[in-house]
Amino acid sequence: MKGFEDLLDDFENALLKIDRINAASIFRGFTQESKEFHPVEQLVVGSLDRIGEKWELGTVSLAQVYMSGRICEELIDEYLPKAKVNRKDSPRIAIALLIDRHALGKKIVTSLLRAAGYEVADFGDGLTPERIVEKTIESRIEILLISTLMYVSALKVEELRGQFDREGYRVKIIVGGAPFRLDEGLWERVGADAGSRTASDVFDLLEYLGDGKGVS
Repeated sequence: MKGFEDLLDDFENALLKIDRINAASIFRGFTQESKEFHPVEQLVVGSLDRIGEKWELGTVSLAQVYMSGRICEELIDEYLPKAKVNRKDSPRIAIALLIDRHALGKKIVTSLLRAAGYEVADFGDGLTPERIVEKTIESRIEILLISTLMYVSALKVEELRGQFDREGYRVKIIVGGAPFRLDEGLWERVGADAGSRTASDVFDLLEYLGDGKGVS
C-alpha cells in the first residue's frame, strides 16, 4: 500500500495532467480508506498548495492551476454529502480575496462550505478594503471570510477593520492564507476575530462565531 506522500505525488501529477479519471480514482480510493475528513483535506489542499507554489515559480501554467482547482472542487462536492456533513443554520456569510488575485485557497474554502450546505457570497478577488466594506454593508453580511497570499495583504486586514469601525458596522472577520499559517498570532494583531490555519478549520470557527449577533 502506498504511503500518503506517494498518493500526494500521484494526485498532484494527475491534476497537472488534467487527468480527471485518474485524479478521481486516486481521490475516491483514498476517501474509502479514510474515515476522517482531515486526511482528505490534506490530500486536496496539499496538492493544490504544491501546484500553487509551482505556478509562483513559473513551472506550471495558469490553465493547470485553474483546472486543478476545478477538478478538486468537483471531487469535494461529490465527497462531502457522502461524508454526512450536516447543514447548519448559518448567518449571512461572504468570502473575499483582499488585494491578492491568487484564489486557490478561497476556491477551496468556498467549495467546502457550499458543498456542506452553507450559503456563501463570493465577493471576488483583488478587492480593496474600501470595496469589501461597501459590498459587506450592502449585503448585510454577518461573517466575512478574508483570504490573503502576501504578508502585505494580510496587514491590510487592520485597515479593513478600521473602516468597519468608522462605519459603525460590526462584522465578524475570519482570516486565512499563508501569512496567517506562518504567523499564528497575526490574525489577532490585525483585528480579526479568528484565524483559520486549514480550510476545514472554518467549520468550527463558523460554529463558534456564527450566533448572528453583533451586526448593527
